[in-house]
Amino acid sequence: MTVKLIAEPFDPWSRLQEHQHRLLPSGAYGATASFVGTMRDFNEGESVAAMFLEHYPGMTERELERIVDEIRSRWDCLEVLVIHRVGEIRPGDPIVLVAVWSAHRKAAFEACRAVVEALKSRAPFWKKERLPGGARWVEKNTPA
Repeated sequence: MTVKLIAEPFDPWSRLQEHQHRLLPSGAYGATASFVGTMRDFNEGESVAAMFLEHYPGMTERELERIVDEIRSRWDCLEVLVIHRVGEIRPGDPIVLVAVWSAHRKAAFEACRAVVEALKSRAPFWKKERLPGGARWVEKNTPA
């Protein structure tokens, strides 16, 4: 299991490949399911120029690790990777990468979706959007 919070932009596809080649021997897994969440340039009917993603260092990582541990206890996962941005984010930037490796596709798909849904509902992040006319805190997540 790997959970990382990072402040700099990242390429999710190279991180996925790097992680897979570094930690999982070829033939050890039969399925990889991944999700990349990217910042939109709109929300609630308004243009969004940027977003600042706040977190509590230490607390946020512990909650993400708790989420991954719960998922691993429910599905047969060989490895789970979560990389999540914090700080200043621009439209088009990847915000989160979730990847799950398993022997079979069903566990990989279901576990990956469960991690993403838990992140959206439980992870302690706070979003402040920069709009053309000012800024606002996002009060709720978008629906699934």
